[in-house]
Amino acid sequence: MRILASACLYLVAEFGMTAALTVTASGQDLEPRAYSASPVGTSFVGVAFGRSSGDISFDPTIPITNAKATLYSPTLGLGQTFPLFRRQALFVAGLPYVWGNLSGDVGNDEQHAYRSGLADIRSRFSVILRGNHAMNYREFAKRPHRNFIIGTSLTTISPSGQYGNTKLINIGTNRWSFKPEIGVSWPIKKLDLDLYAGAWFFTDNRSFYMGHSTRSQDPLTTLQAHISYTVRRGLWVAFDSTWYGGGATTIDNGAPTDRQANSRLGATVSLPLGRGHSFKVAYSDGVSGRVGSKFTTITGGWQYVWFDQR
Repeated sequence: MRILASACLYLVAEFGMTAALTVTASGQDLEPRAYSASPVGTSFVGVAFGRSSGDISFDPTIPITNAKATLYSPTLGLGQTFPLFRRQALFVAGLPYVWGNLSGDVGNDEQHAYRSGLADIRSRFSVILRGNHAMNYREFAKRPHRNFIIGTSLTTISPSGQYGNTKLINIGTNRWSFKPEIGVSWPIKKLDLDLYAGAWFFTDNRSFYMGHSTRSQDPLTTLQAHISYTVRRGLWVAFDSTWYGGGATTIDNGAPTDRQANSRLGATVSLPLGRGHSFKVAYSDGVSGRVGSKFTTITGGWQYVWFDQR
């Protein structure tokens, strides 16, 4: 039974890398089984911890070169499934905290910085459009639910993280970000093949460096592909990939920067720990990137799931 796979992986997404640097794209998520079937009335709580390190290629609106960073990010996550027009829906939210060291050249001088604080709150609302209608715990246990699935979701990042307009590098982004997405999941025996397509849309940061500028960013297209293999219930492994492009930025309606064109590869392992408990480990690495980061990220996350059995 694939219970809340998307919620589990949401906890071990790259919060540290995505939220900790305002110049780092939000398109770097790697979430296998994001549109899997679960009984409605299922709740979960979990904690994840991630470490990201590597090079950062800032766009020209940030005058920093040869940048490197090592970031750490614990995240608390909550979620629940529920019925929506007889379809299965899921809402999950994560609150990350980030700390770490960054270095880079500003002009001819090498600079070092340390940042620590709450990052932007991130939430995701998803609905399965085809493949599984809303079923309670007892119905879910009796009926087949490994079907071809089409789902859709909306991910939101709120401007709730620590931000200071006198700093070039911040934990928070000081803007709203939204990603509508559509995804398909195709089960083939013990394999699950997933493909998602979406786009990030950003509001303006009207208090950019020194508080007198407006920083805007174009939409960022994202694609994800995953293949996972279930060894037994609760024990599975996935190979993950993502590509994202676009997202050129401008300052005060000036000339736009180069578009991003980056890709990442990764792997995820899910391990059952007993009734209701599981642990997941995720690894990813930047394969190519023109603007953004080539971070190596490893994350571990524990979660506990319980069901409404009425």
